[in-house]
Amino acid sequence: MNGASPKPLVAAAVQLAVRGWNREDNIAAAERLVREAAGRGARLVLLPELFELPYFCTEQDARHFDLALSIDGHPTIRRFARLAAELKLVLPVSVFERAGQAFFNTVALLDADGSLLGIYRKTHIPDGPGYNEKFYFSPGDTGFRVWQTHAGRIGVGICWDQWFPECARAMALMGAEILLYPTAIGSEPQDLALDSSGPWRRVMQGHAVANGMPVVAANRIGRERGRDFEQTYYGSSFIAGADGEILQSAGRDEEAVLVQALDLDELARRRAAWGLFRDRRPEAYAALAGLDGRARR
Repeated sequence: MNGASPKPLVAAAVQLAVRGWNREDNIAAAERLVREAAGRGARLVLLPELFELPYFCTEQDARHFDLALSIDGHPTIRRFARLAAELKLVLPVSVFERAGQAFFNTVALLDADGSLLGIYRKTHIPDGPGYNEKFYFSPGDTGFRVWQTHAGRIGVGICWDQWFPECARAMALMGAEILLYPTAIGSEPQDLALDSSGPWRRVMQGHAVANGMPVVAANRIGRERGRDFEQTYYGSSFIAGADGEILQSAGRDEEAVLVQALDLDELARRRAAWGLFRDRRPEAYAALAGLDGRARR
């Protein structure tokens, strides 16, 4: 168990553009924005999904497997661990992980002393035009995770996880006080008129309401050209309060650092008084355990 978390918590979401295939350029840009967040008082900073590189999952290309690295000795994790310790803040870091013969979309959770508390491997893996993640990533085998950190009890899902209320509820039941979703989402190449930014926000606002806790989502921006087509990422990163209200919001085109103070003690009291967890009926939810909605005994 780590030291008592400061109250209120000051949380931040970083929205950035990936500069290209030079990892150092992207990591340096991310570090600059993390430092800006810390300078504005943040003690928990969320970066976007797979921010080290362009979103390579737009295509199926076996050469991209060479981008994956082991968690042990991972240079980006090491660098951000030093940064977390220096700035005394909590940092979830999204990486493309190689583990033996398997590959995962993974978040490493760094505490405010620079220690690695553990990893979460993305549970829900999308597969569609422009988002060919099943080609690269195995479904996560860590289960959902919640960590006690110097900033409070934190649950982290990754991008496609954010569409599933089961993920948010599981983390809430495990004791999370705040839900974080690093993200890489934008245009749909099969339908350029389709803009998912509104539903993307609203589903997570629903998670905030249903679980009585804040939600932070950090997305990338900009246009990235893959082998087959160009993808445009719509940003729109935000911090939502426990009522689902948008407390901080970024636009679609600019880099941004969103900072918000959150009184986790007061939110815990409200969450208990609201009765949503008191009135749950787990014995009635058997249909959730199967893909076809049939209760399994």
